[in-house]
Amino acid sequence: MQPDSSVLVAVMNSPRDLALAREQHWYRIPQKTAPKFFPPDFVAFYCTKPFGAEAFSVRWYAQVRGHELLTRRELLPDEAQHPHAQEPYYKLQLSPLLELPHPIPSKRWRRLTFVLTTGERLFSAWEINDLILGPHEHDVMWRALKEAGIAAERGYVIREARARYNGDLAVPCAQGEVGIVIRERRPRTTHENVLYFTPQQVNQQTAQCVAAVKQAIFTYGGMR
Repeated sequence: MQPDSSVLVAVMNSPRDLALAREQHWYRIPQKTAPKFFPPDFVAFYCTKPFGAEAFSVRWYAQVRGHELLTRRELLPDEAQHPHAQEPYYKLQLSPLLELPHPIPSKRWRRLTFVLTTGERLFSAWEINDLILGPHEHDVMWRALKEAGIAAERGYVIREARARYNGDLAVPCAQGEVGIVIRERRPRTTHENVLYFTPQQVNQQTAQCVAAVKQAIFTYGGMR
């Protein structure tokens, strides 16, 4: 793996699917939900709750050696009556699974779909947020918050009353999430629990941005 190799971090919900990847060297992705950055050079697996002690972490990866489009029924003939049996899936042909030098955990439970990262980030990450690629100002803000002891999440779904929306970063607090959105222009629809910064503010007034986040965290009852 090279530092600039593309790596797709995919969700692994079933120990059986991990066994298929380990023993038969393939993994499936529904065509309708496949990410735009496809196919990747490598795939890594974020294991969910059914994996017990290994849950909510990335431990295994493999090189993608090819792919083909098949129906779920062709991939799993023993599940011919499955509701999605006729739907198309990408079958990724994999190298033998390899284990990372150390697991990459998610510090908080969160819902993931796909994360595109690089070989360099995969081998230097210590938590899921380290994997996420974003604009320069997102990296600047996230690192500044991390240095200030603020455990922010990247690409997080923010909840406010009955509304849900995506934030560039978010800090889960005792009384809700403090969201952070970085845009050139403030959107027409805003939310009271979201801070809006321009890229210039983040790059040139980083300390002031962090101070504003700290104040918002205090207002929402502190981090949880």
